[in-house]
Amino acid sequence: MPLWKGRFAKELDPKTNDFNSSIKTDSRMFREDIGGSVAHAAMLASQRIISPEDGAAITAELGRIREDLENGALDFDWNAEDIHSFVEGELTARIGDAGKRLHTGRSRNDQVAADLRLYLREACEEIKSLLRKLQKALSAKAMEYPMAIMPGYTHLQRAQPITLERHLNAYVSMLARDIERIDDGQKRMNISPLGSGALAGTTYPINREMTAKALGFDGVMFNTLDGVADRDFCVELASALSLVMVHLSRLSEEIILWCSWEFRFCELDDAFSTGSSIMPQKKNPDIPELVRGKSGRVFGDLMGLLTMLKGLPLAYNKDMQEDKEAIFDAFDTVRLCLDTYIPMVETMRFLPENMRKAAAGGFINATDCADFLVGKGIPFRDAYKITGEIVALCIKTNRTLENLPLAEYQALCPAFDKGIFDAISLENCVARRGMRT
Repeated sequence: MPLWKGRFAKELDPKTNDFNSSIKTDSRMFREDIGGSVAHAAMLASQRIISPEDGAAITAELGRIREDLENGALDFDWNAEDIHSFVEGELTARIGDAGKRLHTGRSRNDQVAADLRLYLREACEEIKSLLRKLQKALSAKAMEYPMAIMPGYTHLQRAQPITLERHLNAYVSMLARDIERIDDGQKRMNISPLGSGALAGTTYPINREMTAKALGFDGVMFNTLDGVADRDFCVELASALSLVMVHLSRLSEEIILWCSWEFRFCELDDAFSTGSSIMPQKKNPDIPELVRGKSGRVFGDLMGLLTMLKGLPLAYNKDMQEDKEAIFDAFDTVRLCLDTYIPMVETMRFLPENMRKAAAGGFINATDCADFLVGKGIPFRDAYKITGEIVALCIKTNRTLENLPLAEYQALCPAFDKGIFDAISLENCVARRGMRT
């Protein structure tokens, strides 16, 4: 029976009930809903708003309901309006009038706001743990190839020599910022809305600080309308998760390129690749491709939240029921991607010989050639022009800077001497820049 049944004379149309119901989405918050209700019941009993006996009965039975849901002894009623009405209905069916007293001094508006904050708080911890595991996997992979030289790119053109370690650790740094952003969002989210009621608080002498402390919140919401209407934390976390997916997608794009025959910088383990139904030679990087594609899904969740919120007057509106589908999907998608990505990175194999060959063939030591001339007293712009002429000569004669004879260097600029070959050694180019991490 709906919690609001008393006002209405007719039964709700079945299709309307299904459309209105959110239990298929919010049932995953049953632990948080029960935990919030336990804290609320303890506070009500402490404040003598309900009897200690009713408080004890409510707390004990809520514990049994949670246990029954976890072990499968109790199934969700998918006809219930939401997880709150399901739990309260089950509680009342088991202990009678005491169960009906649980909702005293509380609304589903502040209840769901609290449940969602509690649920997302744990989800954030899980995502941060996975991000740290991916950081560890990338760092460990980099350490397998501590001096593997590869081309660094700008505009997807070979630019300057770097190490694989430096390249992979760039993503470690990105993931560190992702963790910081989630941490930051958690701090603002970890404030209790309980006591806001539907929007204007309650006339009962409740103790908001007691429930906040019991549930691990850092404080209570200052304004009761904001307490029930605020979903900034969903937007902030969806934004942080979107940036996680941007970083995963960028790395995925590089892995996809590096696995191609045109690059051949790395190879994915067979356990994380698929083949073609018609082309026997194919080994497709499906995992990074799917991650790259799923980034758009998380971006869509963020845009859905922003669009849902942008025109809502205060305080609670039914539109806000859409918040959970979007933010849950964002967390689920990022979790799925990270769970798959981490072992893929752990098992991928790099091909340093191919990377070194690509670095040698792209004139990525040209800046070092110009810097050599600067060291001989030639202005940088003149040195730049001379080096460009040397590169053009190498391209025309199908040679590299390393194997161009000294005499031909000197024909273009007498300041060159045999030290040029040490200056343009890829290993020395990297070492002079400290290009390891």
